[in-house]
Formats: sequence, C-alpha cells, structure tokens
Amino acid sequence: MKDPRIEKLARNLLSHSCKLQKGQSIIIEATSESKDLVVELVKQIYKIGAFPFVRLGDEEVSRAVLMGVTEDLSKRMCKYALPMFEECNAYIGIRAARNEFESADVPAANKILHSKFYGKPIHMDTRAVKHNWVILNYPNASMAQMGQTSVEAFEDFYFDVCTMDYTKMHNAMLPLKELMEKTDKVRIVAPDTDLTFSIKGQKAKICSGECNIPDGEIYTSPLRTSINGKIHFNTPSTCKGVIHNDICLTFKDGKAIEATSSNTAALNAELDSDEQARYTGEFAFGVNPYIKKPMNDILFDEKISGSIHIAMGNCYDDCPNGNKSQIHWDLILRNCDVYLDDKLVRKNGKFVLKELQGLEKLK
Repeated sequence: MKDPRIEKLARNLLSHSCKLQKGQSIIIEATSESKDLVVELVKQIYKIGAFPFVRLGDEEVSRAVLMGVTEDLSKRMCKYALPMFEECNAYIGIRAARNEFESADVPAANKILHSKFYGKPIHMDTRAVKHNWVILNYPNASMAQMGQTSVEAFEDFYFDVCTMDYTKMHNAMLPLKELMEKTDKVRIVAPDTDLTFSIKGQKAKICSGECNIPDGEIYTSPLRTSINGKIHFNTPSTCKGVIHNDICLTFKDGKAIEATSSNTAALNAELDSDEQARYTGEFAFGVNPYIKKPMNDILFDEKISGSIHIAMGNCYDDCPNGNKSQIHWDLILRNCDVYLDDKLVRKNGKFVLKELQGLEKLK
C-alpha cells in the first residue's frame, strides 16, 4: 500500500520548495535507497506538465570514483553536467546512504580536488544561485541507527518534521529577522565559549522549507573580519566521511587561527582547502521544535531547537559577506546564551524576549 506521507512530502517538495510550473525542467539527484520518493516525484512532475531529469547514484560507486579522481576527470564531469544545471529550473537532491562513512578512507586531497573542480562550480556557483532547489535525506535503517531509534519510530519522526506547518514557522521567525537586521554586535557565551562578531547592515534569511527539508533556521553572515574569541562546538560533525567531536576554534580578526577536534589533522586539512576556508560564511539560529538532539546528520542537526551554527567557508549570495570558498561547513552549538547588541535574546537555548515567544510554541 502506498504511504500517503510520501505523496504529501512529494507535493510539498514540488509546490512549496521548488514552485515547479508546467513546462519547466527539474533535476532529481538521489540514491536508490530513496526510489519510493523518486517514483512519486516523477509521477507528480508529469501531472504538473513538467520534465523530470533523474540521476540515481550509489555511495559505493561514488567512493570508487573518488579513490582515483584527478583534476582532469573532475573538470570533465563538470563540463558534461554543467549545461543541464544551467538550463533547468529546479533541483531536488535526496540522500539515503546505507553507510554514512563510506567515503571515510578516500584521501582528503581527492575530496578537496573534486569539491573544487566539480562540487563548487555545479552546486555553489550554479545550482544554489540559479534554481529553486531543495535538499533532503530520506529515512532508512542507517539514519535510524544514527538517531539511535527503530526504523519505524524514525520514519514517524521524519515525516512529522518534514511535513510540519512551515508557513506557521515562517511567520514566527519574522520578528527575529527584524531584530537581526537591526543588530550590530552578536555575542555567544557557553562553557569554553565567548565569541563576538558584527552583523551590522546584513540581511537575514528565513528558511522555512524552500531549500532544506527538514527546515527551521534563520541565517545571516558575520562581517568577514569581525569575529574574535573562542567557540567550543558541543555537537558532533561529520565532514567527508570523518566524524569530529569537540571542535574548538579560536578566531582573530575573522580568521580561525587555531583549530582542534577529535581529529585535528583532518579538521585543519579541511580548513586549509583554500584561503577563505578559515573565515566564516554564515551565522544562524536553529528553531525546529521537533528536532531536539543531534543525530550526526547536518540537515537535521543545524535546525535543532535551541541551537546556533556557524559555517566555515563560503557565504550565500542572499546574505553575502564577501567570503568565497569551496567549502561550507556548518558547526553547531546547542544551549548557549546569545546577546544581540548586549541584550540577552536567548538563554540556554530558549528565547527570552516576548516578541520571540512564537518560536517556542511552534508545535
């Protein structure tokens, strides 16, 4: 029997996230683990009168390619794929990995090379700029294991969080957007953390289901050289198959001059990807009421209720700070205090201002 939750999710992705119209083209990149959703998307795309272009992948095949990748191969892959990405109107990326760490033993140099000559021009410079797009993961046994729950319980959680009322969430974030756009100085305080930076004159972007599913964040970007102090991220983060615990960064005039984690060598290799990787491209509040704890999946973890995150590397064009990098790595701190222009806005992860209480009552 067809799961009606899959139909609802597909409709939301096409109408709310991608705003797909008759006669338009859409790319779907997915793994075979998510084929139930892909099939439903294709059916609904045809009903709209649009054109689906489906690219199915597999993490074991991708690992095999990356183990021998060269600059020439990455450039050729980009050359062949770029016309399709330039011409299409929308994009859906769906991931459902059987093994979250399949690429853990791929040499770091190979990952950085492929990101520079394929990932950045395709996804950062083209897809993220020109299209209506949405990225999501699809529930499977591996994700349930990362969430430390049964597959059935995880599926129930997944569809609750992915099909929630994102219009209500959007409206609740409007007062926070207004406040952020009036703010100069941000201060973040937590154990082993005291960080300051400026967002003066920066726009704030509400994320309520248009680009990520699940969603629930509002972001801006720090002025590029304004960050000073130390931050100890208390949420694990996986980057290119390597898991990092206790990431600790020390900033001076915007640059991360010291970086340690449970895998310090891999952390610094990533931050040395290019000259801009040690600067930041994003600061955001996570506000999704269904997401309470980390599961080592960035699409969920960066929206944890009561969290903030800071991204190392590339900024987004809708909240630019001039930092352009081949990486964009979100690092998450939960249950911290946040001050905007020396006024306490969030205490231990809870909004304390009256005008922001709607964000505490989203369920």
